[in-house]
Amino acid sequence: MNSLKDEIRFLFSGQGMPYEKVCIMVAMVVTVLLGIMLSSNFSHDANIVVIDLDNSAYSHEMTNRINASEYMKVTAVLNTPVDPKELFYRDRAIAVVYFPRNLEKDRYTGTATNIGVFYDNTNTAQTADVKLALNEIVGLDNAAAAGDPGSTNDSDAGTVSLADRVLFNPNGSNYNVETQGFLFFFGSMFFTFATIGMVPRLRLTHQLDKILLEGTPWDLVLRLIPYGACLIVSFVLGMGVLHTLGDMTFSGNLLTFLIIQCFYVMTVGMMSLIFGWTAANPGIASSRMILFIPGGFIFGGPTGPISFYPDWVVAVSHVFPLTWEFHFVRDIIARGAGLADISRELGAFFVFMGIVAVLLCWRFYGSRKALLKRLADEKKLQQLQELAAEKKGARPADVSGVPEA
Repeated sequence: MNSLKDEIRFLFSGQGMPYEKVCIMVAMVVTVLLGIMLSSNFSHDANIVVIDLDNSAYSHEMTNRINASEYMKVTAVLNTPVDPKELFYRDRAIAVVYFPRNLEKDRYTGTATNIGVFYDNTNTAQTADVKLALNEIVGLDNAAAAGDPGSTNDSDAGTVSLADRVLFNPNGSNYNVETQGFLFFFGSMFFTFATIGMVPRLRLTHQLDKILLEGTPWDLVLRLIPYGACLIVSFVLGMGVLHTLGDMTFSGNLLTFLIIQCFYVMTVGMMSLIFGWTAANPGIASSRMILFIPGGFIFGGPTGPISFYPDWVVAVSHVFPLTWEFHFVRDIIARGAGLADISRELGAFFVFMGIVAVLLCWRFYGSRKALLKRLADEKKLQQLQELAAEKKGARPADVSGVPEA
């Protein structure tokens, strides 16, 4: 019983992880917040880009049918040849529909023709609903041409058919999605465990006050470099294993990937410093990892298609650094994008990184101001105590100097 009482006393003492609060918070987040965010289990208004080289009334009608589907939303219509791969950068589209020249003519003259479709298979689940919807649209059109409008009977042989091509992960390999996602998630998680307790550790060893008085926020950021270097090496090593022993594809440039990782590691490290700043000790700081790492893994794409989430969830998910990481992983590793191809996304990430840096500076200089105020108060109190001691020591001397009557 004594050991039980001792452990209960420690649990509520605040010296370790505040598990009594964490367990309640996790239960509420999972059941309420995630329940709302993950309420959709199908692609709703998935982004579709149409390359319409026919530019006819029939192709316009087919485009309108696609846009009218609850599963798809046409975000752009192009009338010139474009490399479909470029349209998938920055997750701008899930599928690209290609209407060839003379499509309308072939349809009404009974000549067999194909509508091309390119699918983004960086997540194998995101295109299932789109494929069904496109097949249904073409099936209804062929049925109407055969004089059976409204039918989706597979026996209706039509002149229009879909010719699809799966890009970026044609074999649907888990090495390119789930396993790769876990590599970046667990790597980022343990990097956070290693760095989030840095400020509490420096405070306990009485080094933080010296840094606040004599240094800058950059002195703390420099301490992240060895941890960040280890993380980047682990990423490269892990991808090498997945590529060698598995069938992970690396379509981009390794140097481009490494450049992005330097900024990503710095951002995660600065967020670790911010979230762990007020913790009493490194143990308590470690429990705060849950506030900004798992969210990016859940909503960033590796666990479920982004097209399943409402637009507001996709927008909010960018407060998590891993969401940005998975954007870059899909574009650089899977799709082979260069820095110029993702410049827009990279610029937005730099804005996010700048905001994190400003928050770190605000926390640093706010703590310096509080420290200076505390030192000034302590100095003032010490001066008052010394003055009181001097007055107390002067009174006996004054009394002894008075001559006896």
